[in-house]
Amino acid sequence: MSHSADPSMPAGSPPPAEDPPPRHSLGTQTQAIDLSRPVPTGRRFGVGSAVFSAVAAVVVAAAAYFSIESASSGTDVRSNMTLIAPAAAGGGWDTFQREAQQAMRANQIVNNVQVVNIPGAGGTIGVGQLSQMTDPNVMMVGGTGQIAAQLKNDTPAKIQDVQPVARVVEEYDLILVPADSPHRSMADLVAAWAEDPEALAWSGGGSFDQLVITDLATTAGVDPGRITYIPSDGGGEVVQAMLNGTVQAASGGVADMYPHVESGRLRMLGVASEERLPGLDVPTLAEQGYDVTLTNWRALFAAPTVTGEDLDALQEVVAETTATPEWKATVERNYWREVPLQDEQMDAFVQDEIDRIAGLYEEIGS
Repeated sequence: MSHSADPSMPAGSPPPAEDPPPRHSLGTQTQAIDLSRPVPTGRRFGVGSAVFSAVAAVVVAAAAYFSIESASSGTDVRSNMTLIAPAAAGGGWDTFQREAQQAMRANQIVNNVQVVNIPGAGGTIGVGQLSQMTDPNVMMVGGTGQIAAQLKNDTPAKIQDVQPVARVVEEYDLILVPADSPHRSMADLVAAWAEDPEALAWSGGGSFDQLVITDLATTAGVDPGRITYIPSDGGGEVVQAMLNGTVQAASGGVADMYPHVESGRLRMLGVASEERLPGLDVPTLAEQGYDVTLTNWRALFAAPTVTGEDLDALQEVVAETTATPEWKATVERNYWREVPLQDEQMDAFVQDEIDRIAGLYEEIGS
């Protein structure tokens, strides 16, 4: 397979290697980020701020690329490993990678492992960077949120451009209101929402959270086109938006939001899971009459050029990491559910998710 020079690659980057095609692949070629197009940020900015945000995202991505290149001087996954979190520090993807890093270090699974954050465009900036790499010892966490972002915003970088390694866990969203909210149950909240959809504002920390809200609207008989949704950059902003009265309700991951329930700042009304979660005294949305069971799964992805041998080595690292007591404690602490999957089944699962989420967006007219 031959490669022509890619003008979007950072200066000084090595040319793609003449590696055999990957053993399992969702796409046939990589796709570079088109820097001439605005980068969707998921925020409502004016023109000047949007340009600034797009440029900032590209600068951060380029700096992260050089950081990864310098750290990956050896290609043995047991010697050096870079874990990409395609979001800012503090969010779910970042938490996943830093917990994996600690488990690898504590159990000497990898000698030198670093976490690099590449935020922007719902995680698709990270996808674009990984799709241009050839190092076999780089893994990015991704999942539902990236698929939602690429479909909603028609981003140039897509999850099909990178190589699935393994699905690891899934987590669920809570539906929340401020602790002093007059809405004390899902029935109360939905009744007020249905009466005046635009007046009841929602927030979420990412594309997946917005998907849960729109799915809930469809199930509850609220016109999705009349939702007032104010996006936030992560759980911290979501909480502040509820506490200062900017929004009246939110959808957010259990790991991000439950500490604020424990502190008495927020009240949870339901969880978008098939069954009640151990340790959480909250009914599922389904048992309250709202059939919303979307899962926010997290998987690891590698560069599109990895060989079958490379993929085997990466999967061994993942298997050893997720078997450690440190990782098991992380799963319990964050209310995650382990859902291991890899190889052809993983490829089929990702494609099914793309089709499913695309169908949901089509249904709500987005």
